[in-house]
Amino acid sequence: MDLKSKIILIYGPTASGKSNFAIKLAKKIKGEIINADSMQVYRQLQILTARPKKNDLKKAKHHLYGFYDVRKKCSSGEWLKHLLKKIKEIRKRKKVPIIVGGTGLYFKALTDGLVKIPNIPMKVRNKIRLMQKKIGQKKFYNKLLKIDPLIINKIEKNDVQRSIRAYEIKNFTKISILNWFKKTKKYISSNQFIKLYIDYPRESLINRINLRVDDMFANGAIEEVKKFNKLKVKKENSSNKVIGIKEITNLLNKQSTLEQAKDLIAIKTRQYAKRQVTWARGQMHSWQKINPKNLSLTLKKLK
Repeated sequence: MDLKSKIILIYGPTASGKSNFAIKLAKKIKGEIINADSMQVYRQLQILTARPKKNDLKKAKHHLYGFYDVRKKCSSGEWLKHLLKKIKEIRKRKKVPIIVGGTGLYFKALTDGLVKIPNIPMKVRNKIRLMQKKIGQKKFYNKLLKIDPLIINKIEKNDVQRSIRAYEIKNFTKISILNWFKKTKKYISSNQFIKLYIDYPRESLINRINLRVDDMFANGAIEEVKKFNKLKVKKENSSNKVIGIKEITNLLNKQSTLEQAKDLIAIKTRQYAKRQVTWARGQMHSWQKINPKNLSLTLKKLK
């Protein structure tokens, strides 16, 4: 197999060692690494998002890490635009693009294409969310079926997030979310991808998460949150969702102890890792499971 004609995708839960694995792989196959983590794009949040450190950046060329300001919103469409440009540049240098991260929607946008739904005004979106809260999910779902009967058996009755999204799309565009999906455009053919999923034992992952939390605090996580809070980022901005900001802010406001903050960050990180694993089970059936510690076996599989 000629790896130069391929794009390697590496997905895995947080703290599974995917970044270190990607570096080792890049050195072996003359690759360059591109970020596919929605939180590692933010410039001002290096420690809390566990972005590659300076020493790691020297070992292999990295792209799309810390290139976005926390006060701006980086959508999957925005990320994909930058990604496609980087893939072209890397291939011009006759290197192999290695895309690594834990944001399932980013990978889905790349492999399946992106739905170009018009921006829906926040007034419309907020009105629909308030209605859903007021009448409850059961009645809301029945209202959704009346305006968009195509979604029956496609969106679960209890799936609040997707129900709201389907409602606002049909309400604003007059076109079903399913018909928008049919207009999806793929940017790269499927046969160019090598898809690797890091399958890490849960107990080992929990230990790694606990160690990472300690490491974050030792390396200046509190100072990073202090600086972030001074920027007065709008509440709706996705950078506010970075695990650790709320917990450390509470610590700074003396609403919790250091140990409580650490415990909460570890719990939320474990929950996030679990969601990432659930995503992989549901969306990544064709991905090849690998052990990040066994680079030589993975190289054999690649070749």
